[in-house]
Amino acid sequence: MIPDKAPREDVFHGSEELKRDAHVSSFERYKELYQSSIQRPDEFWGDIAKEFFWKTTHSGPFLEYNFDVTKGEVFVKCMGGATTNISYNLLDRNVHERKLGERVAFYWEGNEPGDELTVTYRQLLQSVCRFANVLKAQGVKKGDRVSIYMPMVVELVVAMLACARIGAVHSIVFAGFSAESLCERIMDSQCSLLITADGFYRGDKLINLKLLADEALQKCRDKGFPLDKCIVLRHLSKETEDTSQSPPAKRACPDLQVPWNPEVDLCWLSLTRAASDECEPEWVESEDPLFILYTSGSTGKPKGVLHTVAGYMLYTATTFKLVFDHQPDDVYWCTADIGWITGHSYITYGPLANGATSVLFEGLPTYPDVSRMWEIVDKYHVSKFYTAPTAIRLLMKYGSEPVKKFKRDSLKILGTVGEPINPEAWHWYYNVVGEKRCPIVDTFWQTETGGHVLTPLPAATPMKPGSATFPFFGVVPAILNESGEELEGPSEGYLVFKQPWPGVMRTVFGNHQRFETIYFKKFPGYYVTGDGCRRDKDGYYWITGRIDDMLNVSGHLLSTAEVESALVEHEAVAEAAVVGRPHPVKGESLYCFVTLNDGLTFSRTLEAELKQQVREKIGAIATPDFIQNAPGLPKTRSGKIMRRVLRKIACDERDLGDISTLADSSVVEQLFQNRCGAGV
Repeated sequence: MIPDKAPREDVFHGSEELKRDAHVSSFERYKELYQSSIQRPDEFWGDIAKEFFWKTTHSGPFLEYNFDVTKGEVFVKCMGGATTNISYNLLDRNVHERKLGERVAFYWEGNEPGDELTVTYRQLLQSVCRFANVLKAQGVKKGDRVSIYMPMVVELVVAMLACARIGAVHSIVFAGFSAESLCERIMDSQCSLLITADGFYRGDKLINLKLLADEALQKCRDKGFPLDKCIVLRHLSKETEDTSQSPPAKRACPDLQVPWNPEVDLCWLSLTRAASDECEPEWVESEDPLFILYTSGSTGKPKGVLHTVAGYMLYTATTFKLVFDHQPDDVYWCTADIGWITGHSYITYGPLANGATSVLFEGLPTYPDVSRMWEIVDKYHVSKFYTAPTAIRLLMKYGSEPVKKFKRDSLKILGTVGEPINPEAWHWYYNVVGEKRCPIVDTFWQTETGGHVLTPLPAATPMKPGSATFPFFGVVPAILNESGEELEGPSEGYLVFKQPWPGVMRTVFGNHQRFETIYFKKFPGYYVTGDGCRRDKDGYYWITGRIDDMLNVSGHLLSTAEVESALVEHEAVAEAAVVGRPHPVKGESLYCFVTLNDGLTFSRTLEAELKQQVREKIGAIATPDFIQNAPGLPKTRSGKIMRRVLRKIACDERDLGDISTLADSSVVEQLFQNRCGAGV
């Protein structure tokens, strides 16, 4: 429960100046609104819904749901009977009703300094309409799935909003994922079209994205799913004889050779040049699907998290407005990639719903030097800045001098996302980057939640370094023990939620039973986050990490089962087990134990092959940091691998606790002797 009063000690507060114009200006006001949101949700969310356009309004309760699998099928419905279009609300409403057509929607900052573009709301609306007409001309219709595999360019936003405009369902695949991962997601969602780009730079590394896309499409064909349409954005490459209909690129790269199949490949610019910049939106039901976004699953098979139109729109708009205390003159920058949920919710949908001006960044925080982020902050006068603890820890290594080279006097609020931020990084962020004047909103949420669920409000919530503080409006958290009993007061256990909020996921695409099993079966009547949580004496919530077999690497969730599956596909590997090992920058690193087939010898060559295999199967983000030879694995007599013991071995910690259930305890000492990366 929310405490009567905020604690007076060991906390940090927003400035009085910030409080003056804040949407939620005090802890007392937060408590009033919070009680209203959970006791009278129809009234609370209904008032917010009035700010948006509805072709037809809803009837009946604002939220209908069942969280208890023992009482039938789990479901959540929001604003039943209402029809709208999210593209209309993000663009047409801002241009025509709010008269924001000339306001900047995005300052695009490319990988190279000086590579930039400014896009107004009117220009974005026209581009989205053109591409929506392109999609319709290619036969894409309401309910069809469209896969998008693109770098951080404005056209990525255009593609996703064009899908939304015609009622198609976008499935964005992070451009750092492998061809195999793209293929798997295309096939699972049964996509009818792929949208990609020729390539992009990640720092000084050239990525031939089209080559990866072609490889993925070939894999789809080999597996009996031919996808014969691919729209290609020429982001870098030059015009060639094979692609004579394609226009010159904005940024030519002579080193990039782009394969082109005229029977499959279509040029983005050629198509959009011929398309009208007017497109009537498709009016869709409130619970029609908006997008699918794949996240790692504990079984090793990624799960397609499905979000629907109305609830997601309202929730991302509201969390963005209140958590970042959005004001009309703000310039906001979220450094995430749109391939992840943070980019969906807090680069595209939430900011645009509020008519915000955002920075869209293609590059890296350390390229061409470690001052790049602060240079951009000064260049665009960024006032609200949202990044990952991984990036903060990375930049901390270089000290405060690269930060202090720039003024940063425009900054008002800082935010973190992706994982709990450790107190040391929190203090550096607060003291050095924000110069002790910018509150930090340490947000906890998931792909599945759609938006922030535990978070400070910058002018209202006293902040404790490392704590996600209190629930957002409409969110009712609880902490359960292993028996499913709710714990009161200071406690630690499973973090669950007792009732839905508008933005919560609706299902796993194509597998509702998996949705129920993962999130609702363990504790019927609750949404189970899969995270552990501690509540302190003041009622603050502290996320303690994943409880299931998931790792948080650089803010990205990876399934240990998925990595293990990639390893054992190698002909030399009989068995594999993957655990997390603390990493000073990434939070967790991948530490892999592999048991080889009889007669084979572990070598540096094999280690390199295994790392490459994981990269190809999943993507560079999943590349193991350590691979250890494991002639045997610590297992119970029933054959279950004791991962707790493996985590201890990975960290070179000899206090193993009770290992009496091990079938063969002698393997433990052998694994300690074979450890790699000692002292790293």
